[in-house]
Amino acid sequence: GARTFFFKAAHLMQLYELVFQSTSPVCLNICTSGSATSCEECLLIHPKCAWCFKEDFGSLRSVTSRCDLKANLVKNGCGDEFESPASSTQVLRSLPLSSKGSSPASSDVIQMTPQKIALNLRPGDKTTFQLQVRQVEDYPVDLYYLMDLSLSMKDDLDSIRNLGTKLAEEMGKLTSNFRLGFGSFVDKNISPFSYTAPRYQTNPYKLFPNCVPSFGFRHLLPLTDRVDSFNEEVRKQRVSRNRDAPEGGFDAVLQAAVCKEKIGWRKDALHLLVFTTDDVPHIALDGKLGGLVQPHDGQCHLNEANEYTVSNQMDYPSLALLGEKLAENNINLIFAVTKSHYMLYKNFTALIPGTTVEILHGDSKNIIQLIINAYNSIRSKVELSVWDQPEDLNLFFTATCQDGVSYPGQRKCEGLKIGDTATFEVAAEARGCPGGPAAAAFTLRPVGFRDSLQVAVAYHCRCGCSAGPEPDSARCGGKGTYVCGLCECQPGHLGSRCECQEGESQSGRQHLCREAEGRPLCSGRGECSCNQCSCFESEFGKIYGPFCQCDNFSCARNRGVLCSGHGECHCGECKCHAGYIGDNCNCSTDISTCLAKDGQVCSDRGRCVCGQCQCTEPGAFGETCEKCPTCPDACSTKRDCVECLLLHSGGPAENQTCHSLCKDEVVTRVDTIVKDDQEAVLCFYKTAKDCVMMFTYTELPSGKSNLTVLKEPECGTAPDATTILLAVVGSILLIGIALLAIWKLLVTIHDRREFAKFQSERSRARYEMASNPLYRKPISTHSVDFTFNKFNKSYNGTVD
Repeated sequence: GARTFFFKAAHLMQLYELVFQSTSPVCLNICTSGSATSCEECLLIHPKCAWCFKEDFGSLRSVTSRCDLKANLVKNGCGDEFESPASSTQVLRSLPLSSKGSSPASSDVIQMTPQKIALNLRPGDKTTFQLQVRQVEDYPVDLYYLMDLSLSMKDDLDSIRNLGTKLAEEMGKLTSNFRLGFGSFVDKNISPFSYTAPRYQTNPYKLFPNCVPSFGFRHLLPLTDRVDSFNEEVRKQRVSRNRDAPEGGFDAVLQAAVCKEKIGWRKDALHLLVFTTDDVPHIALDGKLGGLVQPHDGQCHLNEANEYTVSNQMDYPSLALLGEKLAENNINLIFAVTKSHYMLYKNFTALIPGTTVEILHGDSKNIIQLIINAYNSIRSKVELSVWDQPEDLNLFFTATCQDGVSYPGQRKCEGLKIGDTATFEVAAEARGCPGGPAAAAFTLRPVGFRDSLQVAVAYHCRCGCSAGPEPDSARCGGKGTYVCGLCECQPGHLGSRCECQEGESQSGRQHLCREAEGRPLCSGRGECSCNQCSCFESEFGKIYGPFCQCDNFSCARNRGVLCSGHGECHCGECKCHAGYIGDNCNCSTDISTCLAKDGQVCSDRGRCVCGQCQCTEPGAFGETCEKCPTCPDACSTKRDCVECLLLHSGGPAENQTCHSLCKDEVVTRVDTIVKDDQEAVLCFYKTAKDCVMMFTYTELPSGKSNLTVLKEPECGTAPDATTILLAVVGSILLIGIALLAIWKLLVTIHDRREFAKFQSERSRARYEMASNPLYRKPISTHSVDFTFNKFNKSYNGTVD
């Protein structure tokens, strides 16, 4: 991808050289066809155009343009009497970079150089300058801890009772000058954001006797090096309760950023604002739900008690306002949020420069490691921001980071270590002359840094020869003003020296109004007066030229639009704006629309023509040729390099063949592959020895690939027959024993069920256990009821 980009850039440069450096009549000369009538107009046509202010330049028999390429002017006898200013850069203040931050002279710590430069710009002519940024060692740190004290953060509050001491110990390993502050927030104390009924004003949640009413923001402890004061202040805090889920934390963030004196931000320190919460924030326009229609003014509104006073009067701040105030005060915002809201705050970091986001555990026990990780992340990158850039000024950045590789179009370096220096080359180009003052200024500042580069801009829009005009000059017969080799005639007078009057007959010299013998006077589009053509006016545009041979409307069109709207029509030809080429300027030279997701031009499977990809790889299609079912994938294309490394144990530099195959790869040999990079692609293939070779690759911005390769392929051992036999026999035995156990279990269950059934039936029987209902005794006894007397004895039913 990088090779294709530089090839196209070189091709375009060659095209410009052919157009502007050649004096052949075949090639286009935009300077002479630009119809410039003054020095200032000439300078605006193109940066290579020059204006000859020599008095006797040219001849009466031919019209020689005073606006031309410098080489042509010298060739035509102008000598060195021409105006052709070039853009330039002047360094006004450049103090050397510091190596350490915390020192007795900490106010003199320099992390960016130069500090002030001046640019003199001619429209269309670029000038470049370099700046360097370094994260110095032992730089002072101010950390303000901003905590959500809504009810759901009660366990977090308990976990940070001694945070100050532990945090100071860890930060002491990174800087010897550390200060800590503390503030808290809940939400606006109005409905529907909080409970506003009178019974909630003393305690909004009865289950917690120490619950305090809702509040917007309280600044509790200015930045101090006394960590015991931080711990003491944290122990005093009590949670509160709001009604809806979102919190009013962005109100607090803005106040912590703009109330510099009350918070105590030092000028020469790294400013860290740690924002801890377990829910989403309210943002601008949410306040309308509570009747707050006044936008936030971005000012400090803390009273003497350090409480936010306009919480119930102004809306929540917008993300744009937050980003502006944080950058204005060089504050790095750290979002410490729970995992469920990580992606939301991750999206915020793209909208608010200089912010990072880390995952906070539910009880905040990882807060110290979180802050250390965020600190290291902030200190490992440098990103330039531009303030007050003039509208008519283009800036182009090229970053050179710690690897020494230049990255065009990039103004950020990552992966830096403390003490590393990042270099940025900035090209500035003025698109035109400003309508107002001919001077401007802008600022370049690394995000989160105090240091900045002040850039003053002056525009070369006036020629030096215009500084001393000669009114009623004798060179103009006393009838005009002499400026830059030309006479600006008074009304009623014509001619190069104002020698003619309007309406005066000059029939004897009308041949001077013909472009060539036999051609009509003034090309049939003007009148010959005083041996020069006065061109007619046209409703279609402007007719101009010494013989009225040119106009600004007879050029190629695209869909009815002259020069496709991307160029100016000059004498029948389109003069395309920067970034466009072609007969009708319909072809864009911008390749950004051809860049695939991996940063390669047309996925390295085609050419970018007029801003669109033309796929050259058979089977490739898509807007950036990203789809290609028949193309070999990246794993296949990088396999030759991996196999060569496997065959030769040394690195690619030790073998010429591997060096050729791996010339676009940054190779790292490892013992095991760890897939910890989400952007890394895992590849593997089977070797001739039935082993598995694995590697991963990621595409780098430079166009190369970062290749992580196993030192040796992973091979399995040959199977052992005895082990397999024992395993099979053992498996059969285990299955048999398992089946027997299941059978025995089922039989036991069945027997127990039958026995239980028997017991149940026996308990329901109506006979005793000792008797048999089928058995009858052999002797029967019958009783007869009668009475008689014998021997004066009475007998009742029995006989002796």
